[in-house]
Amino acid sequence: MSDELTVTPSEARIRSLAGQIDLSDPGSILRFGTEAQNRAANAADAMLGAARNPATGEAGTVLSGLLQTLRGFDVAKLSQQPGLVGRLLGRGKAEASALVTRYESVRGQVEAIGDKLDTHRTGLMEDVERLERLYGATLEWFHSLAEYIAAGEAVLARTDAETIPAAIRVTEAGTDGLAPQKLADLRATRDALDRRVHDLRLTRQVAMQALPSIRLIQENDRALSAKIQSVLANTVPLWRTQLAQALAIQRMRDAGAAIRGATDLTNQLLVANAETLRMANAEARTEVERGVFDIAAVKQANAALVATLEDTLRIATEGREARRGATQELALAEQQIRNALAETKARLR
Repeated sequence: MSDELTVTPSEARIRSLAGQIDLSDPGSILRFGTEAQNRAANAADAMLGAARNPATGEAGTVLSGLLQTLRGFDVAKLSQQPGLVGRLLGRGKAEASALVTRYESVRGQVEAIGDKLDTHRTGLMEDVERLERLYGATLEWFHSLAEYIAAGEAVLARTDAETIPAAIRVTEAGTDGLAPQKLADLRATRDALDRRVHDLRLTRQVAMQALPSIRLIQENDRALSAKIQSVLANTVPLWRTQLAQALAIQRMRDAGAAIRGATDLTNQLLVANAETLRMANAEARTEVERGVFDIAAVKQANAALVATLEDTLRIATEGREARRGATQELALAEQQIRNALAETKARLR
């Protein structure tokens, strides 16, 4: 950014702007730099609009909703075996069916939240583009003010070195009775131009402060957009995969229950067989019972997903606090400039 701020105005441009100043016309001094200075209001309005953009806050709310939804999804419940009484009353299968229905509903909620996040991400990227255009306009405004300041300083230097000394010589010569008044008017006009140039310097300071503020808001919006993209590209697909696995596990458990029932019947029919047949049956039972699914990995993955979203929410909250602090700093800087201007006017009275 420092290179962008150190562009030297061209001599032709300085001479052109200096030609707008007529020391015999106080109105030309009042009008000098007004066009460039008026851009301050437009830039300030645009800055406030960007700082108050609700997209970031809404995105944080949606992320919070997604986090709540994921916390309500307890994969461990699918691994819980119904008790003996529950199995006798057929309660285990009914509870599993209710859990499956609930998780299907949760999946729909996650998909809806994903659509909202994508909308917010698009809005944030549009804000980044608008802020880029605002940055370019503000930088152009800054350089325009620098050109006016350089032109004013050139006129002041020429006035101090040539115009005023020439008026002093005419006054001392006594050939013109109005020369003293003309000299006083010239000095007053020169001082008015000096104040005008100083006012333009203050405005340029406002422009300089606006540039890093725009970049700060841009970076926050861009970072949050990237986090949302990460959620859409990684977290939500992983969530869907996890849910599909949980449902598949439940169906596998139901199939295992059917197999256990068939095996129990087989054991009753083979109870009178020889010891060899009993040993073969025991080996078969062992192989059948080996298919117990460990849910620990799924629980660990779910915990990692929740931690990821907590990090995203924390970063979004920090970004929002940073923008709020930037807005307060802008307001403080503006008030300081206003105070300085008021104090300057008071001293000149």
